[in-house]
Amino acid sequence: MRLTLVLCRRAASGKYFQRYIENFLESERGEPKWNPLRGWHKRPKENWIYDKYRPWTDEFKRHSRGMLDAKGRPPVKPLVKPIDQWNIFKGDVVEILIGKDKGKIGVVNSIIKERNWVYVEGLNCEFNMIDQGAHMSPLCQKTELPLIYDLQVKLADPTDRKGTNIEWRYSEEGKLVRVSLRTGRIIPVPLGFEMGDDLVVPAEYKGSDKDTSEKLLKEVTFKPKVMTFEDEIMDAMGIKEERKRAKTYWY
Repeated sequence: MRLTLVLCRRAASGKYFQRYIENFLESERGEPKWNPLRGWHKRPKENWIYDKYRPWTDEFKRHSRGMLDAKGRPPVKPLVKPIDQWNIFKGDVVEILIGKDKGKIGVVNSIIKERNWVYVEGLNCEFNMIDQGAHMSPLCQKTELPLIYDLQVKLADPTDRKGTNIEWRYSEEGKLVRVSLRTGRIIPVPLGFEMGDDLVVPAEYKGSDKDTSEKLLKEVTFKPKVMTFEDEIMDAMGIKEERKRAKTYWY
């Protein structure tokens, strides 16, 4: 009974979740942990590489966590070239530059910026036969393979549907647009350019009752005053300070 009261008191203190997060971070970093019976023991750090599967999915846990090479060593993390300005977005029409689908035109359906990967819908695919048992015929699965952003795909020009290099310029209306260096044609950006991380396009989003309206967002409610934050709170709460401030000297 006494132990239960102590544990309940610790859980009610609000530090249980904090200790859980700290323990998780320490285990991910591979830091040693103290055990009252065994003493200090090392926790193996999980080696994983950012793959096509998102870290919170079951496929990532099966394929990307605990990866080892043929000699039982953790794999070397690939070097990824940093991209300052992305010119291809989800929904763009691109031309493939390598492989059996070289020269074909397709639409980008997914982009993984952590690896500079671009997926083109229906192109650059591999076929795998999945065994479904002795009484069923095998199933042929088609999987799209990634393409390197700046080496294996190129944005297609709307004029002739051929790959071209582009440059960002300002139009006469003052908007930043993509211009083909070969033909000078403006390449419009797709809806994926405006799509956020939550997969929502602002132009197509319909607000609900729980959303704050644009009128309330633009309303100016802050009134600046010549006083500190503490003085402003005291003035709002009706607290009067009768003590005098001490003199401050600057040297």
